[in-house]
Amino acid sequence: MFFREEAETPALDFLKVMPRGHLQMQTIIGCIVEYHNPWLVILAALLCVSGSWVTARLFQRTSSAAGGQRYGWLFMTALAAGVAIWCTHFVAILGYDAHVPIDFDPILTVVSLFVAVLGSTFGFMVASDCRARFMPALGGAIVGLAVAAMHFAGMMAYRVQGIVSWNKSYLAVALVLSVVLSALSLHLGMRARASATTQMAGTLALAIVSLHFTGMTAFRVEPLLVAQSFSTPEALHTLAVAIAAMSFVIIGSGLVSHLIDDSVRADSMERLRSLALNDPLTGLPNRVNFNERIDLEMSLAGERAGRLALVCIDLDRFKEINDLRGHAAGDEVLRALGRRIKDLLREDEGEFIARTGGDEFIALYRMTDTGDLSDFLARLQTALFGPIQFDGTEIMPGASLGVAIHPDDAASKESLINLADLAMYRAKADPSRYVCFYEVGMDDKIQARRRLSIDLRQALFRNELSLHYQVQTTIATSEIRGYEAVLRWEHPRLGQIAPTEFIPIAEENGLIIPLGAWVLRTACAEAATWELPHKVAVNLSAQQLRQPNLPRNIMEVLMETGLAPERLELELTESIIFADRERALHTLRQIKALGVSIALDEFGTGYSSLDTLRAFPFDKIKIDRSLFSTSTANQQTAAVVQAALALGRSFGIPVLAEAIETYDQLSLLKASGCEEVQGFLFGEPVAFSKIVPPKQPSIATHVAVEREAERSPDQTLI
Repeated sequence: MFFREEAETPALDFLKVMPRGHLQMQTIIGCIVEYHNPWLVILAALLCVSGSWVTARLFQRTSSAAGGQRYGWLFMTALAAGVAIWCTHFVAILGYDAHVPIDFDPILTVVSLFVAVLGSTFGFMVASDCRARFMPALGGAIVGLAVAAMHFAGMMAYRVQGIVSWNKSYLAVALVLSVVLSALSLHLGMRARASATTQMAGTLALAIVSLHFTGMTAFRVEPLLVAQSFSTPEALHTLAVAIAAMSFVIIGSGLVSHLIDDSVRADSMERLRSLALNDPLTGLPNRVNFNERIDLEMSLAGERAGRLALVCIDLDRFKEINDLRGHAAGDEVLRALGRRIKDLLREDEGEFIARTGGDEFIALYRMTDTGDLSDFLARLQTALFGPIQFDGTEIMPGASLGVAIHPDDAASKESLINLADLAMYRAKADPSRYVCFYEVGMDDKIQARRRLSIDLRQALFRNELSLHYQVQTTIATSEIRGYEAVLRWEHPRLGQIAPTEFIPIAEENGLIIPLGAWVLRTACAEAATWELPHKVAVNLSAQQLRQPNLPRNIMEVLMETGLAPERLELELTESIIFADRERALHTLRQIKALGVSIALDEFGTGYSSLDTLRAFPFDKIKIDRSLFSTSTANQQTAAVVQAALALGRSFGIPVLAEAIETYDQLSLLKASGCEEVQGFLFGEPVAFSKIVPPKQPSIATHVAVEREAERSPDQTLI
């Protein structure tokens, strides 16, 4: 193989032909048409375009990756580019007819492949460096140089029986086209546009093709035939097809890896989106999802002049379920309700329900007429009130629903939610109904309740609170056994406020702890001044019982006030014990070890169990006032009272009946063998200053004094 230089000719001169024999070429078009197999040219072009497109897609992934993934995608990009460059060249060169025997140098052929891959790697590495705006173009120029270096290394491996010469002008043009187009390609690929991948792929393919065919146009061969030297075109064409097939496999692998990554990323994004927009426990939409949906629904309602119902849902007794049966039961209740809600929804009609808090849900309904909304609320009731099986037991959840209508009740999202919330609290406060529609004036009542909460917080420091005491009497001997402390609040503006009104507010706002501590300390201090050592009974709240230092606090109060422990009796309900049974019983045993008495209050309301009575030796059982709510006793009341008394006798625990207001109730208790009573029949709760315990008045005396007090309010009752 011999080389020589040829005189320069104008670059890209497609029309001028300088005949120097049948092996000489002067134009790019002539080179392609006259000296290349058209099918292999098409195959090389397809290979170049597909390889460039895959390279562009992989490069886009490289530029968005970080850490180790970035280097992995960079390698895939460089491999795809190198294979596209090298295989395009060799498929096209195998389709080139030099009219002389040819051969390939294996070492230089392999070297040319490494030049393509390594040069592309370095170029793409530089192009993906975002520290300067010119880095993509610089990296692209390096890729262009790698394309040129690969081409000429490959041509050095191309052995022909003849004298080879090169046209310098075409060589220069080929190099410039490769560098400029490659730089432009990567510059376009780094722009944040939807068409960036297509633009980069097209420009890169043009750079590879223009370099090859312009370089081949510069190639000159004058035959020097040697005897018995020949090459088989069919074999070369077969080799070209084999190389193309392998290159398509390699490029396809890069494409498949990209598609798999895209699919995995899409799945991951969908999972993340699902986690971001849905509640993991119930599978229902969450608050973020709800905020997006309500904006859409309100917009649709505005466009269609329609109405949108918003329903705030709060589960009843959910805290009680968690306390009595554990958080596993609470979670199962939420999961079961989530499944039911999904089943009842008609999403094609615009129904939507999200879980927005622990036991809070919000529903949206596109209203068409009143009947449809009623049907939706009825389906909600069926789902929310149906029994749920858990661990062999049946749980009855229940819920309170508040409804507000857009735009009838509110025009803005925030106002609509607030009004539905107000209606829900009204439903929760009224046991007779589970759903409540917003009405004008509800806001005033809620605001009044909030103001009352603020005033209650300040009442402790303004000396507005006081204790009244209701007498507890022995039926058989008319002996006073003690007094129950009852909290009273004299509001400076509203006057006397009943405990049934402000105690729930205190429990909701965390004020029950300081209130309970104040009641305990005050009751002990005042009882310590009585002339006779009667007991004083103080109610204990669930939040107080959960305090780990409660026994220590009680001991400190007794020591500070000087009240004997046996004169203090703490009353609590069985529902409070159920909240954390083991811990509650442990705390009660510590309190009882101090010498303090423990009374089981509200006995007969449905929670009472033999197991609780066995687990803890109560000092007294108090029959709940609800059993004596009627003016006269009936057979059912008598049966329950007799059962409670029998149960108390079997455990050796005295029984007290509270809220006794009539002689019929008293007669029933006498006949049933009840030992102690408490109620208005024997005296209303009175202030500390009116307790005068030296004398032991009979029951008849109590009644007479009570009647006299009705005529003279200032008369001392006890």
